Amino acid sequence: MISDILKIRETVKEHPNEKIQNLAKYINVGNLKLIHRMMDSKKAVGIDKVTKEEYEYNLTANLEDVVSRMKREAYKPKPVKKVLIPKTNGKMRPLGISTYEDKIVSALIGQILNEIYEPKFIETSYGFRYNRNCHQAIREVIEDTQYRKTNYIVEADIKGFFDNINHDWLIKFLEHDIADRKLIDIIKRFLKAGVMEEGKYYSTLVGTPQGSGMSPVLANIYLHYVLDIWFELRVKKQSKGEAYLVRYCDDFICCFQYESDAKEFYDELQNRFKKFGLELAMEKTKILEFGRFARHNRKVKGMGKPETFDFLGFTFYCGEDGTKTFYRTKVKSSKAKVRKKLLEIKEWLKMCRHYKITDLIKRINQILIGYYHYYGVTDNLKSIDSFRSRVVYLLYKWVNRRGQRNSYNNEEFFNLLKIYPIRVPKVYISLFYRETKI
Repeated sequence: MISDILKIRETVKEHPNEKIQNLAKYINVGNLKLIHRMMDSKKAVGIDKVTKEEYEYNLTANLEDVVSRMKREAYKPKPVKKVLIPKTNGKMRPLGISTYEDKIVSALIGQILNEIYEPKFIETSYGFRYNRNCHQAIREVIEDTQYRKTNYIVEADIKGFFDNINHDWLIKFLEHDIADRKLIDIIKRFLKAGVMEEGKYYSTLVGTPQGSGMSPVLANIYLHYVLDIWFELRVKKQSKGEAYLVRYCDDFICCFQYESDAKEFYDELQNRFKKFGLELAMEKTKILEFGRFARHNRKVKGMGKPETFDFLGFTFYCGEDGTKTFYRTKVKSSKAKVRKKLLEIKEWLKMCRHYKITDLIKRINQILIGYYHYYGVTDNLKSIDSFRSRVVYLLYKWVNRRGQRNSYNNEEFFNLLKIYPIRVPKVYISLFYRETKI
């Protein structure tokens, strides 16, 4: 973090109801140089094809020119290069790649905005914030469903969120907190910079390109006003019982004590989002009974086991402790995420099966370590152990498709793994359960 920018947060804390001024001054050569040093030189290049190394050749002169253009209000971000990357559901997600110069400026503006809004964001917003992560959001959902009076969940999904952010509303939200016209104008120019796709230019009337340095904080600002504040100040106050919201960027879960409150929120949410240019993916949006009383209530009604819901790559389900005395909200790896990861590993093994077996095992272990560090949480050891077994099977399958000379029978293969073992899973993240009587 750039030290002088930290002063912004202190100003916001001291004067929480006042608009922040004189922010453009932080976009200076010194701060831009610090951002430049933090940039990854391996990132893809934008439409001008300029790399970090090439930009660095005349770094001071280049950055002085940027600052000069900003002072003259002549700085104009170039269109982003649009590329498509695959999603878990088989669809493609658009990613915007800015020019290197625009990446530096965007990243610096992102840091400035973070310092303004970090004191304003609600506690249960976890995405793309300092010292916050997915596992904290998962713990919060467990807190709400296991220890509080949650009986119903509203599971919702926003359709194409980043592509549908309304520019006019976003600027209104920014102007509510920022008085610096120059900074607002620069952000407007980034929003209107347009997109280059397969050599053709397309204007951007809505949306923010994923991949921009300021895109995550702009997304948080948008949903802070559209969802978070509305939930805190209206939904909670109008609810007859308890109500809780946990959000990680555009993924969120809402918990309610009473079904009537959940239904009212579900209906109002559609209209609320429509007002701000957003739309719910109705096939992924539903109300379900969940919590410490769900199993008993559904059994009385003859409805079977409580439903489950997915959030941040995990499936949440109603469970019990080992003695079946206490209710537990438990998690396991989402089946969709497991399938996607196994498919990625399969395709890599298929392509690289002619590598030395020791190199294959080394790479597999690197993949597994990363997987364990995310999915190695309380109650999920069985799931990640199953994942490891399936990876070992894929390795065995593809090393035996290299020709007879390189084939292994079962005994030979598992003797090899005794010498070059596949990493065994363990729990890295505790979700800090407390005991709760049923």
